[in-house]
Amino acid sequence: MTQDGAYVHGGGLDAAVARFGGSRADWLDLSTGINPAPVALPDLHPDIWARLPEAGLQARCIAAARGAYGVPETAGIVAAPGSQALISLLPFLLPQAEVAIVEPTYGEHRASFEAAGHRVTGIGTIADLPDGAKVMVAVNPNNPDGRRAGREALVELLGEMRRRGGLLVVDEAFADATPGLTIADMAGEPGLLVHRSFGKFYGLAGVRLGFALTTATLAEGLRQRLGPWAVSGPALALGAAVLSSETARKRIAAEVLVQARRRDTVLAAAGLPLVGVTPLFATVETPGAGDLFTALCRRRILTRPFAYRTDWLRFGNPKDDGEAARLAGALAEAARERHP
Repeated sequence: MTQDGAYVHGGGLDAAVARFGGSRADWLDLSTGINPAPVALPDLHPDIWARLPEAGLQARCIAAARGAYGVPETAGIVAAPGSQALISLLPFLLPQAEVAIVEPTYGEHRASFEAAGHRVTGIGTIADLPDGAKVMVAVNPNNPDGRRAGREALVELLGEMRRRGGLLVVDEAFADATPGLTIADMAGEPGLLVHRSFGKFYGLAGVRLGFALTTATLAEGLRQRLGPWAVSGPALALGAAVLSSETARKRIAAEVLVQARRRDTVLAAAGLPLVGVTPLFATVETPGAGDLFTALCRRRILTRPFAYRTDWLRFGNPKDDGEAARLAGALAEAARERHP
């Protein structure tokens, strides 16, 4: 299976429409790990659209994130226009070094460190940390295979990176739906940076809001590199309102688990073996993944293929029973085509 740039991260619906036809309204986009049932939008004062974002608004958003993620008051928190902005900037603030990344994973970590001139080594697990590595990157839970590193193992790894005078970077973009894994409560300790993403769990990826949780010094370096007014006023206001609601977090977590059970039931009925899962996506392994991707696209269902594993396909969550039934029907039709 070949893969062009349109499908590198999922969400390439325009490219799918151009290639396979139909209109956007015809398609069911299961190519991302974004909650398909977004949280209700709060009312925003009209002034928020007309003014530059002020310090008080950013402070309210940061305070809400601190509470939602359980971050100590001594830690620094940086808000950015999506966690991707922080992933891209971080390597340019660090001395060039050997960087170990648990792979396969979200490819922008490697791309960003390499762009900044670091030497990057891919490793299979956190236990494979090379002797010379000064930076370690782990996505937890991992995208796309759902692997999880336990908290105790990460705490031990942090101790090792601290002894080396290095940095442990933990990307918790999908941790909101699996809260037992987070080490955000350790943010502020030397040698640790935790990325958190707002849009995936809350279903508002278009808002572009993410956070780095780290030491005050590293946070200030990221903040200066981002420059003033990096995050829009509407995004800060929305983040402050949503992140401060514990009721909303609990409701969404429960809804996402229902979505995941619905998704996994459909995939199991189709006989697709799971590589790994999180509450927001599942990755399957099948020798005909490329053919299945195409067959689903012909039925206006977009999934996520992988150039480095042509036998893998990732599925996001159907929003409701109707979408799940549509996916089940398409998978059954595709199976009959492949095995008439």
